[in-house]
Amino acid sequence: NLNQSGLAAENLKKAYELRERVSERERFYIEATYYGFVTGEVEKANQSYAQLVQAYPDDFAAHTNLGNNLNLLGQYEKAAVETRLSLQTAPGGVAYSNLMASYLALNRPDEAKAVFQEAQNRKLDIPYVHLARYYLAFLQGDASAMQEQAAWAMGKAGAEDWIMSMQGDTEAYYGRLAKARDYSQRAVESAKRNNAKETAALWRANEALREAEFGNAARARQGTTDALALSAGRDVELLSALALARAGDVGQSEKLAEKLNRDYPLDTTIQGYWLPTVRAALQLDRGNSQRAIDVLQRASSYESAEPLPFQYFGSIYPAYVRGEAYQKAGRGLQAAAEFQKFLDHRGIVMNSPLGALAHLQLARAYALTDDKSKSRAAYQDFFGLWKDADPDIPILKEAKAEYAKLK
Repeated sequence: NLNQSGLAAENLKKAYELRERVSERERFYIEATYYGFVTGEVEKANQSYAQLVQAYPDDFAAHTNLGNNLNLLGQYEKAAVETRLSLQTAPGGVAYSNLMASYLALNRPDEAKAVFQEAQNRKLDIPYVHLARYYLAFLQGDASAMQEQAAWAMGKAGAEDWIMSMQGDTEAYYGRLAKARDYSQRAVESAKRNNAKETAALWRANEALREAEFGNAARARQGTTDALALSAGRDVELLSALALARAGDVGQSEKLAEKLNRDYPLDTTIQGYWLPTVRAALQLDRGNSQRAIDVLQRASSYESAEPLPFQYFGSIYPAYVRGEAYQKAGRGLQAAAEFQKFLDHRGIVMNSPLGALAHLQLARAYALTDDKSKSRAAYQDFFGLWKDADPDIPILKEAKAEYAKLK
C-alpha cells in the first residue's frame, strides 16, 4: 500500500506457491492479491474477490479490496457500492479513504466531505483518509484545510513524504516550480529516512515527469536517472518511461517500455493504460501523430481510471497525449474534446499539473479552429492559474509568445 511494489511482489509470489496448503478463504485472498499485485490482472483479481464475497458475504476486507480495484479501473459507481457494503460490516480507514476517492472522481465533493467527517467521528485517523481530504480541499480551493492535512502528516512515517510530494504537485499546478522542486526533494528525503527507497524513487520520477511536461527535458532525464538509481521497481519504471518519452529521449524510454512489456505481459493497467500512453508519446517524438492516435485506442477503456502508481495522484494521461496528437494532426476540435476532459473530471485529475496545462492546450486547440475568442479565453484561464508562476518555465514562455501573436 505504500508503493513498495518490488518487496510486495516477492512476498505474494511465495504465498501463491503455497496457496493449496491454506483454507478456502485464505486461498481466495492469496489468489486475488497475487493477480492484483504480481501479474496485475485486475479483472481476475475482481473475480476472486467476487467469489470470496459470495462465499463469505460479511467479509468486509473483500468488499474493501474489490471497491479499491474498481476505483483502479475507473468504475467509481460500482466501487462506491462495494465500499459501502464493507463499511456496513466493519468501518475501516482504508474503506473510508476509498469511498472518498470514488465520490471525488464522481464530482460529488459534499459526499466525500461527509465520509471524511464520518471517519473522523470514528477516530479512524489513517494517512489515506487525510490524503483524500487534502485532495478534496484542493478541489474546493480551501488552502487552510490543505495546510491542516499537511500539518497532521508531519513526522508520521508513510504520510509525511506523501503529503510533501502532493504539495509539490500543488505548487507545480500553479507554476511555482522552484517551490515544487523543494517539496519533492523533501518528500524524497523523508522517504529515505524511513528506508522506503522505492517510494523515494517514485517521488523523484513523478518530479521528472512534471519537468518533462513543463519543457525542462534535461532536468527530466536527470530526474529519471536519479530515480532509477534509487530503485528500479515497477512504478518507478513506469513513470520514468513516460517522463523520458515526454522529454524526447526515445532510446531510453523504449528500453524501459520493452522491459515493462516483458515483465508484465498480463498487467491490466500497464498494458491498457501506461504502455499505450508511453508508445503514443514515442510516436509523437517521431512525428507520427496518426500512429499515436491509433496506439491510444487500447487505452480508451481505462483512461479515466486511477491506476497505480497514480491512484492518489490523478492524471487522465492518455487523453492528454491523444489531445496533443490531434493538435499535431491539425484536428483542433478533436484535440479540444480531449483536453476538455480535464476540466470536466477534476476529481480524477486532482492537483496533477496536467489539470492546469489542459487550459493552455485547449487554447492551442481552439486556435487551430480559428476560434480566437475561445482560444483567448483559455489562454487567460491558464495565465490566471499561473499568475505567480516562475517566469523561466519553457512552456510558459511558449504560451506568452503564442498569446501575443493571437492578439
